[in-house]
Amino acid sequence: MKNKRIAIIGAGPSGLAQIRAFESAKKQGKEIPEIVCFEKQANWGGMWNYTWRTGVGKFGEPIHGSMYKYLWSNGPKECLEFSDYSFDEHFKKPISSYPPRPVLFDYIQGRINKSNARDYIRFNTTLRWLTFNEETEKFTLFLDDLKNNKTYEEKFDYVVVATGHFSTPNMPFFEGIDDFPGAVMHAHDFRGADQFIDKDLLLIGSSYSAEDIGVQSYKHGAKSVTLSYRSNPIGLSWPEGIEERPLVTHFEGNTAFFKDGTSKRFDAVVMCTGYQHKFPFLPSYLRLKTENNLYPDHLYKGIFFQTQPKLIYLGMQDQYYTFNMFDTQAWLSRDYMMGEFELPSKEEQRKDIDLWLEKYSKVDDPKEDVDFQADYIKDLIQMTDYPEFNVDKVGEMFKQWLQDKEDNILTYRDKTFRSVVTGTMAAEHHTEWMDELDDSLERYLMKEEKTKETVLS
Repeated sequence: MKNKRIAIIGAGPSGLAQIRAFESAKKQGKEIPEIVCFEKQANWGGMWNYTWRTGVGKFGEPIHGSMYKYLWSNGPKECLEFSDYSFDEHFKKPISSYPPRPVLFDYIQGRINKSNARDYIRFNTTLRWLTFNEETEKFTLFLDDLKNNKTYEEKFDYVVVATGHFSTPNMPFFEGIDDFPGAVMHAHDFRGADQFIDKDLLLIGSSYSAEDIGVQSYKHGAKSVTLSYRSNPIGLSWPEGIEERPLVTHFEGNTAFFKDGTSKRFDAVVMCTGYQHKFPFLPSYLRLKTENNLYPDHLYKGIFFQTQPKLIYLGMQDQYYTFNMFDTQAWLSRDYMMGEFELPSKEEQRKDIDLWLEKYSKVDDPKEDVDFQADYIKDLIQMTDYPEFNVDKVGEMFKQWLQDKEDNILTYRDKTFRSVVTGTMAAEHHTEWMDELDDSLERYLMKEEKTKETVLS
């Protein structure tokens, strides 16, 4: 094991899960390989590591994160709880089911701070290119130490790609948008709704980011919010001030024209048009080519690159389950890299992938999406020693969450759920979500009596 070297690309939730998987084995007294994690940001957390910057960062690298101020979890925290580190253990008391970003980031850091993870991570380091030698069966990584402006190379036996897929924007073009006089941005560069107070805002797209940015902008004082969809509307019961229209056909000045023949004047446009899977550090024959879906082709068990299984991808699926899914993937990939899990023949791998793809082709609504991903996670859990959790119970919470959003998009975050890890019922937050304009950790953890004093004063 000491002669094996593992490179992990990215120290977000997936990369940290991989480190934790190896540390779990080490605690059991097993000898683990040498692990090096390369993270281009100055801190761990991936998308959860908020920055005010857009475009490029301190060292001229493209900004990775799409996180923004006032973001609150858009799914119950009980659905992403680590089975080996509960919210109860971290916060020492029940908290609400929909915490803001700083609270979730604090939780992520809590688990990883219990370990020696930082010892494995080289921050401010980006991977420029990678090659694989068929004779030596080793990867050569060409790396940039951004802080010291130094380029160097190192060899590894396995590479784990944990870079995520929500950092390279998909930016469409509409006729006339180049002459639009207001702000035009992608959701990747959105950093908060304050700039849209008293503005008429157009969001192009019908994804979760369109839904969340739209509701946040409405909450923080936008004059109106219009969501423009390509195929199907989100279809929720929107409050007065939020509406959906078909896709934009073109712009004339600050007026957008839609497929249904209507038009409206806007002050700003945000493209909520999704992201591309981009791996510029990989040669084309090793590069995963996929769109955002629940089961990418060419990955055995959604993890091992079929033509070169020493290249491992984590977290490349569209996600209902998140942190706990990354964990199950990381535990299984660890077992493979440590020689405790053997891959079947390429033919058997292909057969298994095709079975999952066929099953996925029959899924046609969000509740079936949840069941599909639950079955996928249960398949992984039975192959490794990741601490089990009630996957189906989590699925039931996801389905209730979908219903709660349909019932009222403005109040679903006030609902509470019970942890499948500890059995603890979440507390009601001291302030209703629509009235809470402060997303800081300190404000969130305030006692109710204290918040009443704050309001009175």
